[in-house]
Amino acid sequence: METKQNQKVTIKTTVKAPIDKVWKYWTQPEHITKWNTASEDWHSPRAVNDVRIGGLFNIRMEARDGSQGFDFGGTYDNIKPNKYIGYKMDDGRGVTVNFDSDGKETIIIESFDPESQNPVEMQRTGWQSILDNFKKYTEKN
Repeated sequence: METKQNQKVTIKTTVKAPIDKVWKYWTQPEHITKWNTASEDWHSPRAVNDVRIGGLFNIRMEARDGSQGFDFGGTYDNIKPNKYIGYKMDDGRGVTVNFDSDGKETIIIESFDPESQNPVEMQRTGWQSILDNFKKYTEKN
């Protein structure tokens, strides 16, 4: 199956929370480690996040049984607090995250360049699962 490298994948959710809370939970390591997982059998035991242009982030993602894990990292190239995040992953792929809030709810639209090893739909599902976990965590806490 061939992936279309030039086509971004876009996912979206609406979080029932004001932008200040959404931004805080999205960017602070103590929150990232609570929501950044695609399934219950994975977790993120640590996160480092320097949210500024040129700042680095690194999030460790591991299977709970210790069988596998990887670091997810990159460099921020565009930050507009409470509005927009742009970054390049360590492998060079680009990601954008837009936040649009009416004061009570915040719409998050995330777009990323797919990688070539896994089917695009699998990548979309994984990233959407993480975004859905963010929504659940933010609305619950």
